[in-house]
Amino acid sequence: MATPQKIKTCLWYDGRAQEAAEFYTSLFDDSRVTEVQRYGEAGPGEPGSVMVVLFELAGTPFMGLNGGPEFTFSEACSVAVDCEDQKEVDRLWSALTADGGAEGPCGWLKDKYGLSWQIVPRALDELLADPDPARAARAMKAMLGMGKLDVQALTDAADGK
Repeated sequence: MATPQKIKTCLWYDGRAQEAAEFYTSLFDDSRVTEVQRYGEAGPGEPGSVMVVLFELAGTPFMGLNGGPEFTFSEACSVAVDCEDQKEVDRLWSALTADGGAEGPCGWLKDKYGLSWQIVPRALDELLADPDPARAARAMKAMLGMGKLDVQALTDAADGK
C-alpha cells in the first residue's frame, strides 16, 4: 500500500468538488481523480452524496471537500501554474476562464468555481530574475499592465522595444 501524502491542499466547494476535480484533471498531464468518499448516514451531507474527492494535478495532491456554502474562495489563496510557453498559457487561460470564469490582472484569473489561478509563463520568472535590474523592471512594469500574460510582449518590454 502506498504511503499517503503527508501534506495536500484542501479546496472547499459547495457540492461541486467532483465536477471541479474532473475538470481540472482534464487540463493537466499526470493528473487523475484518485478517490471519491461519500457521506454516510451520520452526515452532515446527504447520505451517498460526494463528501471528498482526492485528486492529483501534474502529480500534486489536492482534496476537494463538499463542505457547503459557508466558505468561498478568495484571491488570498491561488493555484500557480508554471507554463512552459505561450501556447500553454493560452490553452489554460481559455479553459479556466470559460463558462463563468473571470480574467484578472497580472496573469491571475478565477475559474467557474471561484478558485483563483496564476497562469505564469516560465519566461516571466527568467525575465524578473534578470541580472540587469533595468531589464527586470521593464518586464515587471509590462506584466503589471497585462491580464493574460504575453511572453513576446514581456520580452519586448524587457528589451526596451
